[in-house]
Amino acid sequence: MKLIVLTENTSSCGLPCEHGLSLYIEASGQKILFDSGQSALFAENAEKLGVDLSAVDICVLSHGHYDHGGGLGRFLEINDRAPIYLSRHAFGSYFNAKEKYIGLDPELKQSDRLIFTDDVCKIGKGLTLYSCNEREMPFNMGSGGLTMMKNGSKVPDVFLHEQYLLIVENSKHILISGCSHKGVLNLMEWFKPDVLIGGFHFMKLPLDDALQSYAGKLKEYDTEYYTCHCTGAEQYDYMKRYMDRLHYIGVGDKLKV
Repeated sequence: MKLIVLTENTSSCGLPCEHGLSLYIEASGQKILFDSGQSALFAENAEKLGVDLSAVDICVLSHGHYDHGGGLGRFLEINDRAPIYLSRHAFGSYFNAKEKYIGLDPELKQSDRLIFTDDVCKIGKGLTLYSCNEREMPFNMGSGGLTMMKNGSKVPDVFLHEQYLLIVENSKHILISGCSHKGVLNLMEWFKPDVLIGGFHFMKLPLDDALQSYAGKLKEYDTEYYTCHCTGAEQYDYMKRYMDRLHYIGVGDKLKV
């Protein structure tokens, strides 16, 4: 599997960055765009990094937040064929802790290239999407102040709109997650992957014993971690003290797994 970070919160290569995430992946003979950041920046960086978005075979949206799906309109302009896989719940009304709308542009729903997924969706050989909405959560990580509209009222988001991409290639299980809103500890219990790539959504957590315990729990798995975006720079540095297999990826970084 090959991966290139098109947009993320940080950059050490000179290319611009933004709060958001977009990854270009080549796996199982398919070219995949996983999320599109919050703007057209992912496409600008893709061109500079030598990634031809018009040749992408599959687009996956991890969840219904603007910083992961804000560039979908631009992708539809660049690429005229790739289906876009997103949760059936992706176009709900979602808000941050300050009650700002952080959902997707409703106009995107008119595209005939959207494929709405439920709990499990196989999108290619060795490529499967999971929502895990029906699975028991051993760890309650809360909503982080994020809310959704339900029956006319804002309630804590339970992230029905989030899905994860499991890649099985060369006997390796690689899990790609946008933000791990359902809890990275739960993802590890459910999948136990060889490699986990994505955000942990720890950016607002204090640097305390609880965060240390999360790092200790993650270290128990024989997993290589490549984190980014919503993990938080300070939280990453703190966890890195306790996790030798934890790495950070930013704009322009390239991985081969």
